This record gives sequence, structure tokens and C-alpha cells, in this order.
Amino acid sequence: MPSHLSRRRFLALGGAALLAAPGLALVAAPGEQRFVFVMLRGAMDGLQAVMPVGDPAYRAARGALADPRPEDGEGLKLDSLFMLHPALRQAGTLYASGELAIVHAIASPYRERSHFDGQKVLESGGATPLALDNGWMNRLLPLLGGGQGAIAIAPVVPLALRGAAPVSSYAPSALPDADADLLQRVATLYQDDGLLQPLWERAMAARALAGDAPERRGNPAALARMAAQFLSEPAGARVAMLELDGFDTHAQQAARLPNQLARLDAVLGALKEGLGPHWSQTLVLVATEFGRTVAVNGTGGTDHGTGGAALLAGGSVRGGRVIADWPGLKQTALLEGRDLLPTADLRALILGLTAAHFRLDSGGAGRALFPGAGITPMPGLLRS
Repeated sequence: MPSHLSRRRFLALGGAALLAAPGLALVAAPGEQRFVFVMLRGAMDGLQAVMPVGDPAYRAARGALADPRPEDGEGLKLDSLFMLHPALRQAGTLYASGELAIVHAIASPYRERSHFDGQKVLESGGATPLALDNGWMNRLLPLLGGGQGAIAIAPVVPLALRGAAPVSSYAPSALPDADADLLQRVATLYQDDGLLQPLWERAMAARALAGDAPERRGNPAALARMAAQFLSEPAGARVAMLELDGFDTHAQQAARLPNQLARLDAVLGALKEGLGPHWSQTLVLVATEFGRTVAVNGTGGTDHGTGGAALLAGGSVRGGRVIADWPGLKQTALLEGRDLLPTADLRALILGLTAAHFRLDSGGAGRALFPGAGITPMPGLLRS
């Protein structure tokens, strides 16, 4: 009979957490409101995703990245200032139906240019990379009630969901499927183990719900549909996190970024389709660790910057608008002469969204999510 240590190791390696990329994390909470955080790792260029084509300095500042041009009929003109990249086709449909909004010139409090540190600040909710060792999403969970913990469909639980609130994990396996006999043997092995038997049962329930089909593995849209399945269960998850990587476009950005934006677009479409009638009670936040430089570098890409763009989607969003205190792209208006100047705080956006969506006291929620920061929530983001 294996020891508890070896059984736990087996569970960690072969039972509930297997290799997948990108990753998905889910948490159960009572109520009908659903919340999905889509994190774009690598620093998405918000100036190409949502182009300020009406800014007089836009074309000179962006050079080769000023295409596609509105006069070529590419992209969706959002208002007199902004145009949506043509790869975000389904996002454009959501915008037109009032189910997607954009917050531009936004950033976390981080002002350096390290992906690792920038992601830690965004996910932890701290003012600096080492300020907090747990995530704002985990600190949100006790405010929602229910005490049902979280499930991460990812190689590891993202920092945003790490903390005192319980989190288990599940991910589509890249290995051959285990046969029914092996699963039954493992279930028998754990049947008298008070710690591992409940974990195994939850893992098997998640496996049955997810289906673990090969096409899900590494497919963002398929994983988004899996998230929608969990979120649609009557007693299932109500909060989810999905990660997309590949946004670090130092070279050949004009050719590379549209593919990444198309993956994001497919995720948004899959969430809406998969959630069906629950979409009306769903809020999706899309954010990245920081933006990219305004100017194009010598290899046709952009370098690490500051200000960027965040997307809000879902039936509860007051959409069809771009929210921006636009600083402009003139050289004298740029942060340190190179970056889009942030005029909005991601923490204020997150607090405004979560407090309104889950009907929380914004003062208490602010102290829990962003301790010591004194954040004022961004108002008017959702339908009343």
C-alpha cells in the first residue's frame, strides 16, 4: 500500500492537475452572477487592439503599425477617436449590441517593465511586486459567501487565485486517457482516506463535466467553452480565470498580434455561446500586465510600455462605448517620452466592476482586494 505522501504525489501528478496551456481557473460561489477574468500575458499592445485613429498624432507616432486604415474599410469604427482591430470581429459584434466596453489609457500601479513583476502586481493587487503573496480574486471569494472554494484548470493555480480560500485544480491531460479499470483501482485506494477521497471525487466530477476531449488541450476557445460548462452548472462555479499568452510582440508585431487577438476574440465568442441564457448575468474582464511603447522598434515590434487597454464584456456590461480620459500621442504627452500615459487605474476598474456586479459594499471590498491602497471604484460600468 503506497504511503500518504506517494498517494498525494500521484494525485498531484496524475489525478487532478495535468498539463494544459493556456490555463483556466474556476471558483464556486452562490448566486447567479458570473465573473470571468481573462489575463493576457506578455503585455498586449492596446494601441493596436483599439486604435486611436482620430488622434492627430496617431499616424506619425505609430508608423507601420498605423494600419489597417479606416479608409480601407478594415476594423470597426467605435467613435470619432477609436477603431477596433479587424481580428476582434466577435468583440465588435458585442460592442455593437451594447455588450462590450473598452477602458483605454489604463494601467496597474506598476511603472517598470518586467513581465514577471508586472503580472505579480496585477494578480496580487499590491502596489509593488512583493507587497502581497496572494491574489485579489482569492481575497474576493470570502466576500461572496458559500465557502465552496475554487478549482483551477491549469498547470498551476494563477497567483490571482492563490490564498487562504481553498483551491483545487483540474486540467485537460496531454497523456493518454486512463482506462476505467485504473480509475476504479485508484478510487478503491482512496476510499478510506479522509483527506484524499473527497479530493478524488471532486476531480472525477470535474473530469466528467469537462469531458477532457483532446481538442480542448491548448485550445483557448475550447477551454472557454469548458469554463462556460462549469459556470452553467446549477451548483457550479460562478467565478473563472482564463489565461492567454503570446502577447510579447517585440518583433514583427503587425503579423503576429492579429493571431493573438483572434484567439482572444474566439474566447469571447465561446464564452457567450457556451453560457447561453447565463450570459445576461455574466461579466468578463480582459486585462494585461502593462501596455507597449508607442513607437515601433527596429524589428517591426514594440517594447514594454505602460498604458494599455482593458475590455469589459457580458450581458451586465453597459457597453457600446470607449471609456477614456485620452492623454494623446504627441511626444510631449507620452510617459517618459515613450509610453501611453495611463489616466485610469486597473484597481479602480476591478473594484468598480466586482462591487457592482456582486452588490458588495465598495469600501469593504476595496480594503479586501487592495489593502491599504484607498482605491475609489470606477462608477457606471454596468447596467443598473
